[in-house]
Amino acid sequence: MRLSTGITVISNGQIVDGTGKGPIANGTCILRDGKIAYVGPTESAPPPPPDAQRIDACGGTIMPGLVEAHFHATYFNIAALEDLDIKYPVEYVSLLSSVNTRLALECGYTAARSGGCLFNIDVWLKRAIEEDLIAGPRLSASGREICSAGGLMDWNPEFRKIGMEGLVFIINGVEDARKAVRALVKDGVEWVKTYPTGDAASPDANDHHTLCMTFEEMHAVVATAHNHKLKVTGHCRATEGIKNALRAGYDCIEHGTFMDNEALDLLLERDVPCVPALYFEKASVELGPEFGLPQSVIDGHQETLDGGCDSALKILRAGGRLGMGGDYGFGWNPHGDYARELTFFVKDVGFTPLEVITCATKTGAEIMGRGNEFGTLEVGKLGDVLIVDGDVLADISLLEDRSKFIAVLQGGLIKAGRLAKPFPTVVKQEKK
Repeated sequence: MRLSTGITVISNGQIVDGTGKGPIANGTCILRDGKIAYVGPTESAPPPPPDAQRIDACGGTIMPGLVEAHFHATYFNIAALEDLDIKYPVEYVSLLSSVNTRLALECGYTAARSGGCLFNIDVWLKRAIEEDLIAGPRLSASGREICSAGGLMDWNPEFRKIGMEGLVFIINGVEDARKAVRALVKDGVEWVKTYPTGDAASPDANDHHTLCMTFEEMHAVVATAHNHKLKVTGHCRATEGIKNALRAGYDCIEHGTFMDNEALDLLLERDVPCVPALYFEKASVELGPEFGLPQSVIDGHQETLDGGCDSALKILRAGGRLGMGGDYGFGWNPHGDYARELTFFVKDVGFTPLEVITCATKTGAEIMGRGNEFGTLEVGKLGDVLIVDGDVLADISLLEDRSKFIAVLQGGLIKAGRLAKPFPTVVKQEKK
């Protein structure tokens, strides 16, 4: 991904640097060749050269680009589990996913970690973004997911064999688990996504208190993945599923919905981050009737929502790490609504805006394994910067409104916002 050249001065705004520190009321951020050269009070900033590019923050907020920590680029207008795999052909899903990555960037998300995808699309999406062929967040790629037979993602009845091969590996035992991970190694993914537990979406056989993988299968996934330097995460709602994942050596927990004190101690002992992804639950409860969700499913989502809020607050107050994002791409939780998660955590869960922004920037970058490159406004890091017209600490919901974005910078280049120019089309030809 290209970096800007020369010097860019962003001034006339408060600095919220993503580290958790309080804001700098009148701050300046200076970028040199796409990286941060200065961030701090305007009165202490070094004088820029006369030819420097200048960006006026209009008295608003200068902050790091946001990180979507549970991104499904290949999900689009999903209404039921089977839609994940058979609604569109892979060719169309590939095109839709490039639209979703552009939208994420336009929404201020300069980086994202995949939470699973169809086929191997995310690996190639990442390459296309890094080669500046399409617009999108810096991407940490996952791939096809892993679930035991009869588990949440094994929606196909035995008499019908359609789909499935593009979405999930259905495993029976540790040898199947190892085989699935080895296929993902060949695909070139960075994260292995598994399903240790069920979900409210499947109240009859695999609800949110049900286990969908054995500990032995989970341990086999981790041992094989770690051998090949891949990281492992899992959809963990049930309490015992969370504990199994942490004891098996998972690198991240998705949801962590029903977290008891023992599970919390395990999480904190290994400093494993968690991505609660709670706005999806709120949207499911509020919009479920409109989309025909059964009442049993809606009731399960309400229980999940209540438990997830309690667990997330418990993790944060105990000093744990939380990322923001999750499960956008469903009909009632569409792409483009990513920042509603941030507003929800302030208004419904009880986080402060500063805490939420730290989770959505610094911790998100750490989950991606790239906290030394971006996620905070600190000298030496990439110039991934979001400039918002307004005070996001006074009104976090400003981050939901793309019209408030003065500029979204990636490596110092303005990629979206009011100041953005049309994204260039670049086609690289192989030399003969």
